[in-house]
Amino acid sequence: MSDLLHVVSLVLILIGALLCLTAAIGLLRFRDVPTRLHAATKPQVLGLLLIAIAVGIELESWAAAAFLVPVMLIQFATAPLSAHMVGRQAYRNGTLDRQDLHTDELAGAGETPPAAGG
Repeated sequence: MSDLLHVVSLVLILIGALLCLTAAIGLLRFRDVPTRLHAATKPQVLGLLLIAIAVGIELESWAAAAFLVPVMLIQFATAPLSAHMVGRQAYRNGTLDRQDLHTDELAGAGETPPAAGG
């Protein structure tokens, strides 16, 4: 049973590391803010969750699990908030390409981005 747990934790760590790697590659390769935000939040959080589960399985300790739960809760709380703030600031700065927006919900809220190029 112990060997099975080691293999499961190894597979979870490898999948989590690959997800974190794809998040880093996405940050470098994607061209605009919304796609970079997607790459920075979604696979990175899932990768960290898989790695935390693997660490909990490998250590086989309730103390380790009790330590990892707040880490994941903080990650789940801060990743969407920081992505929201970065996206909102990109909209305000005018660095967001308005042609890529399907619906501009902030235009009615009094937040109009500056004209492009200035």
